[in-house]
Amino acid sequence: MNTEQINPHLTAKIVASYVRHHRLVPDQLADLITSVHRAIGQLRQPHEPEEVLTPAVSVRWSVHRDYVICLDCGYRRETLTRHIATRHGLSLDEYRQRWGLRSNHPLTAPAYSERRSTLAKQLGFGRKLAAPVVPAETPKASPAALDAGNPKARRNRRTRPASKSSVTRAATELKLATRRRSRARVTSPSG
Repeated sequence: MNTEQINPHLTAKIVASYVRHHRLVPDQLADLITSVHRAIGQLRQPHEPEEVLTPAVSVRWSVHRDYVICLDCGYRRETLTRHIATRHGLSLDEYRQRWGLRSNHPLTAPAYSERRSTLAKQLGFGRKLAAPVVPAETPKASPAALDAGNPKARRNRRTRPASKSSVTRAATELKLATRRRSRARVTSPSG
């Protein structure tokens, strides 16, 4: 902006008529003169037309049952949320505002939304948990009381032998522990 070509009398007339009808603090007068001067200077500059956006497809055809289409680039997917954020750097609200879409315009395919909804309902999401049902406790007889009633019960009861898997697991752990000790002795410097 070339401020030398602006007529200072025009700025003074505009500021004077504004001050006649409005109350100002003396500190605000300098800011008012500067803003009016800039505004007059911008009037002479050519107006740059905003870029007219043309969508890749019409808004009407951008939503299909199985997919949605990005209006910026024509990308087809079940959901556009990540695509819009990463590829175009826009939030969903900014994208809708850019294309003049309603706030409830779907950016997820209807069939995909239905599938996800039924899956969530099957898994029980969105429902409040019912109070847990506590089963009534039945009194359990102690092993001593059972043995007292049956004298042969004590003779027939045997302890189970350890399973093979637990025996082999214990043996391998013992081997590993001894290997670790021997390696520690080899690698440690003798002083």
